[in-house]
Amino acid sequence: MKKLMIGVVVMMCSIAASAQNDAIAKFFTKYQSDESFSQVTISGKMFSMMANLSGETEEEKAMIASISKIKGLKILSKSEARNSRELYKEAIAMIPTNSFEELMAIRDKDKDMKFFTKESGGKISELVMVMGGNEEFMVLTLFGEIDLKDISKIGKSVNIDGLENLEKVKDNKKN
Repeated sequence: MKKLMIGVVVMMCSIAASAQNDAIAKFFTKYQSDESFSQVTISGKMFSMMANLSGETEEEKAMIASISKIKGLKILSKSEARNSRELYKEAIAMIPTNSFEELMAIRDKDKDMKFFTKESGGKISELVMVMGGNEEFMVLTLFGEIDLKDISKIGKSVNIDGLENLEKVKDNKKN
């Protein structure tokens, strides 16, 4: 009987964790067929293929090692979006606060940006960024084993708007 109860508890926890991930996936699913949105999906296979590259410097080798730990990336964006503030609020509302922690919020005169992380065992397993501006909107989710410092460098090198702000987290932790 005790084993049965433990099994039920484990199963319920895994279903709850799955449902939390589904909240973000539901947002993507809701808008992915809307042609006014741009969508980028990079699978774990693509990241593992990148890990086969050989870096010349120690920094490049470290970045390749970090990339190999990423399991996937999804970006959903919309430019010339008159409803960008509403999309921003909708996306933020779908992020489960019981499993994601707000890492950083940036408010500028024409855009808001929030970063959320999900941690397990002291390691970041998912990073979500939501950005809403005057006429632009973007939600990004990155999952796997994530090092924020390396993700900031990768974001700069591939020009993913917003990820360079993760350097500020490192700087703020020092102060």
